[in-house]
Amino acid sequence: MRSAGLQGVVRGKKVTATNPDAAQPCPDDKVNRAFVAKVPNQLWVSDFTYVSSWQDMVYV
Repeated sequence: MRSAGLQGVVRGKKVTATNPDAAQPCPDDKVNRAFVAKVPNQLWVSDFTYVSSWQDMVYV
């Protein structure tokens, strides 16, 4: 589709979760995260995700 110049229909409005300030420096890694596990089930990583609900967006 891209090579043919076609684009799908986009419904709804775009959700902007954060607006970073480019003037501020990036913070250091305060917890010294090393995402390397030597054995299975040793290291767990989580992430906050935006989920649409009937009322609004929910952060889980």
